[in-house]
Amino acid sequence: MLKEFKIFIARGNVIDMAVGIIVGAAFTSIVKSLVNNLINPLIGLFIGRIDLSNLVLTVGDAQFKYGSFLNAVINFLIISFVVFLMVKAINTFRKKEDKKIETPSEEVMYLKEITELLKKNKE
Repeated sequence: MLKEFKIFIARGNVIDMAVGIIVGAAFTSIVKSLVNNLINPLIGLFIGRIDLSNLVLTVGDAQFKYGSFLNAVINFLIISFVVFLMVKAINTFRKKEDKKIETPSEEVMYLKEITELLKKNKE
């Protein structure tokens, strides 16, 4: 069982996933800081409040903290947009690599011509 676990952990996908989770967590803290310290004060200038997380709607004894929800939505949108840009950049890079691989070299072209000529001569 320990041997199977070692094989499982040694797989590239598991390690890649672990790295992605760690980087994602670090990136999330950066985005939260960006939203709380830069974006929220900027939005607060337009709506007259500096701290969105203190926005509360009170109905009877219930408090609806929609400011914290707005913070979470802003965090999500920023993280989603940055991940979109990263995936788009990676896909662009992969397409360039695929084009390089798809273009056969001159030697390969000559070998294809030779094999086609040999096939025609056999017939």
